[in-house]
Amino acid sequence: MTTPATRSGTGTPAELFFEDLVPGLTVDLGVVTVDGDEMVAFARRFDPQWYHVDQELAAASRHGGVIASGFYTVSLFMRAYVDHLLSRAAADASPGLEELRWLAPVRAGDRLAVRVDVMGARPSTARPGLGTATLTGTMLRLGPDGRPEQEVLRTRFRGWFALRPTEGEPSEAEPTETGPTETDPTGAEPAGAEPAEPDTTRTGPTG
Repeated sequence: MTTPATRSGTGTPAELFFEDLVPGLTVDLGVVTVDGDEMVAFARRFDPQWYHVDQELAAASRHGGVIASGFYTVSLFMRAYVDHLLSRAAADASPGLEELRWLAPVRAGDRLAVRVDVMGARPSTARPGLGTATLTGTMLRLGPDGRPEQEVLRTRFRGWFALRPTEGEPSEAEPTETGPTETDPTGAEPAGAEPAEPDTTRTGPTG
């Protein structure tokens, strides 16, 4: 079986490592189509504000109809990120989200092009064997001709990725037994970790 250092975010053998995530790299995460039933069901369960769930009220409002919960939209981004990048990359946890902006309403039937841009990368001083990548995720609504019309979501976050194993290091062996290690299930960086980039653009959730 693969060791944790060579396992992708979905558990399969990794083909991409920290060294591959160079600043300036853009990764195409495909196109997602917004399913209206799923969109409303999500809102009823997690964000039941009237403009997300009530067709009549939403139609009579400035929204002109039901719009997606922002958290549903970012969930679509997350699924595309997992399917097209984390399923291939030696991904570890994420130390956090630094920006999340909902820039335009999302509606049933919208086709959204998704991508990730690598903004920065450096070896982690807090987590030996890992590197920290700073990433910007974007979702763009496509028009009938397939061309981008409007940016609907932008997020900036950091992810930990394993360094590429050195020559001679086992990649398909069972992990060896080690002594107890300190773990943090929240993914938070321990005391003394590299400081997060100052966040001057954080916005609060609006749904």
